[in-house]
Amino acid sequence: MKIYTSSSSLVLALAYMGNTITTVHGFISSPTIVRRTSSHPTGFRNSPSSSSSEVSTVTADHTPHTTTPVHPQRAALSPEFEMARDATIQMLSKAVESDRLKSLLSHFTEEYFSACYAANKAGVEEVTSKYTAKSMMNALQYGMQFGVGENKYKFGVSHVALRGKNPESENGNTIDFYKFGCDFFRPAMDLRNSIVYGQANLQKAQEQIQRGENVIFLANHQSDADPQVVSCLFEKAVFTQMAEDMYYVAGHKVTTDTLAVPFSMGRNLICIHSKKHIDADPETKPLKSKQNLQAMSSMLELLKRGGTAIWVAPSGGRDRRALDGSRQVPLAPFDPKTVDMFRLMGTKSKKSTHFYAMSMVSYELCPPPDYIEAGTGEQRNVRFVPVGITISDELNNQNGSDGSREEFTDITFKICNDGYEKLLNGLKEGKSGVF
Repeated sequence: MKIYTSSSSLVLALAYMGNTITTVHGFISSPTIVRRTSSHPTGFRNSPSSSSSEVSTVTADHTPHTTTPVHPQRAALSPEFEMARDATIQMLSKAVESDRLKSLLSHFTEEYFSACYAANKAGVEEVTSKYTAKSMMNALQYGMQFGVGENKYKFGVSHVALRGKNPESENGNTIDFYKFGCDFFRPAMDLRNSIVYGQANLQKAQEQIQRGENVIFLANHQSDADPQVVSCLFEKAVFTQMAEDMYYVAGHKVTTDTLAVPFSMGRNLICIHSKKHIDADPETKPLKSKQNLQAMSSMLELLKRGGTAIWVAPSGGRDRRALDGSRQVPLAPFDPKTVDMFRLMGTKSKKSTHFYAMSMVSYELCPPPDYIEAGTGEQRNVRFVPVGITISDELNNQNGSDGSREEFTDITFKICNDGYEKLLNGLKEGKSGVF
């Protein structure tokens, strides 16, 4: 299957109307690469887009301003942003036949424009209405081209990120989906007011990877944009290559949901059906179990090769907001069997495998539904907020070696939770930077 073409009428309609809007509102029809001589943090990056439909990269690393992790109600848009948003939704309505999909995509468009407008008001001047519309059109076009219909992209039990750098090895692909995903969510991250704790630990992990050893990050999981959060914050801490090379353990939703598919195409993935969803359909459980075994085999080969970094959420899903009115977002408990399985894979690889806890604060960026839904097609919200990660000291993998898998998991979870609380307190106090 060649992924750079599609006969889908929806894709053609989106592409056609995407060109139309550039004429009606004077949008640039191809990305303009702005090369700055200054080092102002709001500057565009100097690397060209790999696709004519991609927008130039903007860093949301701007002048500090007062902000809190909890986002207020959406502010009214400026006339320019409102006009661009309405035009995008109008095009979407003409291109999508399904009422439910149309509603979900329209809501996501409204949310994204609100987040980008907040970024613009906060000082990220490059995130204009034109930039936002073009970025949104990319996401919608890629979603309709690769996330639905007969040309929907098929993920295997493992997936190597499609970067568009070698079309012959990627079935003709010329799109850098990794860059697309980072460029899309970066404007919604208040990076100047974000926090990275554990720079020295990241440096240690990088050196271990460079020696051909493996590193596994046991993380909490808060939003669909977590891979992009990791990438942008690793970039902030100057660990860009580690971010690009990272493998993510992914559930079925991010490889089947229409909007999620193009973002997942830009990530190195190990595709596993989570325990929370594998029993949803008894008829497909044997097949899903077989696929999980194949995914584990693929992961073991990566670890045997060495020099592999893996991000995994042992909770099996995202953290959910407490429903007691407190607005708190407690960490979902880690599953001891999952943690123990990764320790076992590390041992079987015959390569030194190191474990770190990664605490993440990203809930408000793209909050999940309050309740777990077995199917795909959830409503997505986007907020302009600071984000944060904490990388713990290397975990002592001997803990629990006496057969008590719960001991190592409990210690890891406590360390992760402590790092999470540290991030929340730091953001509340207005701290920012790399520590």
